[in-house]
Amino acid sequence: MMGSITSLLRPLAYLSLPVLAFRFAATKSKIVRYYWRIGLYSYCLAACSILGVCLSVVLFVIGKRLDTDFWVARSFHFLASRALDITFEIEGEEHLARRPALLLGNHQSMLDILYLGPIFPRSTVISAKKELRWTPFLGLFMILGGTIFLDRRNPEIAIASLKAAGETMKRRQTSLWMFPEGTRSLHEEPMMKPFKKGAFHVAVQSGLPIVPVVCENYWRLYRKNVFESGKLKIKILPPIETTGLTTADVPALAERTREIMVKALQEISVPYKVPSAVPSKSERDAILMPPPPVPASSGIASDVMDRHARREPDGADQIDSDSRQRTSSLVRSIASSEETEEEDGHVLVRRPDEP
Repeated sequence: MMGSITSLLRPLAYLSLPVLAFRFAATKSKIVRYYWRIGLYSYCLAACSILGVCLSVVLFVIGKRLDTDFWVARSFHFLASRALDITFEIEGEEHLARRPALLLGNHQSMLDILYLGPIFPRSTVISAKKELRWTPFLGLFMILGGTIFLDRRNPEIAIASLKAAGETMKRRQTSLWMFPEGTRSLHEEPMMKPFKKGAFHVAVQSGLPIVPVVCENYWRLYRKNVFESGKLKIKILPPIETTGLTTADVPALAERTREIMVKALQEISVPYKVPSAVPSKSERDAILMPPPPVPASSGIASDVMDRHARREPDGADQIDSDSRQRTSSLVRSIASSEETEEEDGHVLVRRPDEP
């Protein structure tokens, strides 16, 4: 019995060695830590994707398929937030009780899936382009989960598709989550890209309110080669009513919503502090070994005399009279150079060579 257990555990022990070594290296190197945490994030995402497929089938059978995204989001948050040690502080959660509604969030990176976890409401679905309906496994998961598919082949068909999406939301009494920027916008400064108009056509066509959701700029925690732990703020803003608006009001509505969300983003985001620049080698040398001070011209003659006075005799022989005469003439010539002419701002004085 013990032999069979040992034979099963031995391969697991061997497989765990590189994982433990990678984990240890992640505590010592920022680059290794980045890839380690990306691996953890991807593992949690893959695990929850498999769970989502199974859940969608079960919830479809019991008539709760519109809660599929809610349970998948909660499950992913439960796993990933603990694996990565990233927590959230939520403000304005009471505004999520408004249903049905169009929920709009800022889109920074793939990490946005994590901030959806603690706030994604029940009976809320996502939107996707129509082509994803036929993607193996993913399409089945979306269909069973009640995803609203949009046809964007041309503007006329797209607007009709958006109107149908709004009618579907009202009929089902479900909310819809969208990212109005259309693409990621992670930058050092908290800012958002211009909004696409599709989400606002849905709101206007259906007359449903818009609930803006803003997650703090997390450049300080996640960017290229950086992936750290920390706490992020999420702010849910009061609903923006769209009753009585028409298609002509869509551009102004989109701009007003963006201004509100950008203001909230800048309010809750922690300013990123740029690390101090590392001084260059020449700058470090200048600090450690400053250049010697240049003596004044009036002291050159006395300096030369002192150096010659300190010179030790060569062996036992005394300096001959010719050497003394050369030294005296040199000192006199230097002393006489104190009164010199100036030409173009430069003093014409020649300093003797060092002995």
